[in-house]
Amino acid sequence: MNATNGYDRRAATIEKMPTAVLLVGGLGTRLRSVISAKPKALAPIGDSPFLKLLLLELRSQGIEKFVMCTGHFAEQIEEEFGDGSQLGIAIEYSRELQPLGTAGAIKLAEKHLENCSEFFVLNGDSFLELDFKAFVRLHRETGSIASVALRKVPNAARYGTVEVDKAGKVRSFREKLGIEESGLINGGIYIFKQEVLGGLPEGTLSLEKDVLPRLIDRNVCGFQTSGLFIDIGTPEDYEKAQSLLKRNSDF
Repeated sequence: MNATNGYDRRAATIEKMPTAVLLVGGLGTRLRSVISAKPKALAPIGDSPFLKLLLLELRSQGIEKFVMCTGHFAEQIEEEFGDGSQLGIAIEYSRELQPLGTAGAIKLAEKHLENCSEFFVLNGDSFLELDFKAFVRLHRETGSIASVALRKVPNAARYGTVEVDKAGKVRSFREKLGIEESGLINGGIYIFKQEVLGGLPEGTLSLEKDVLPRLIDRNVCGFQTSGLFIDIGTPEDYEKAQSLLKRNSDF
């Protein structure tokens, strides 16, 4: 009981959650056999677009300001959510006219983040059950330039894996090897300090390949969680998401 009370008091010290940058501009080529006329983030889960469910979950965690990095089918996403007021949040848009990669899209959105000392980055086509306040608290306590949410999975063949030391600092990001074995994977949720933006060149750039490996020497912290993880990037996982989310009433 005391530990729980202490946890609540510490969580309450986070007065305002950072702005969340959502990467929703992907082409979604692997999912076109299922949805071809919509962006991947608007793939329906039951009666709601996946992205709407994600926004509602993030709002429940205290995140109220969002920047959506759009691209493919950008108009559909902007029409669906507008300024976000219908969901009780605030949304701004940064639209790329050509694919810029994950980091390139974030750099393009820099003007929307000028007043942010730190910000989240999330993929708009995946969900990881996460205590965001605890994530923010660890990021601040460790003074990390970046923090990444991690999850252990029984089969990491589809994903790149992450190596951390005993203190939780990230030591390496490894490319996907296609080997069917358990591993610690990148959950696709990050916190970055504002200074990371200034070091990014404009143009096409990958967050996973070009940016994160270069930040390791400047202290990247791993935050491990065992919560529900869903990636709707393939028809098989999209179908699995339908049943998983129906069983998860909190989402």
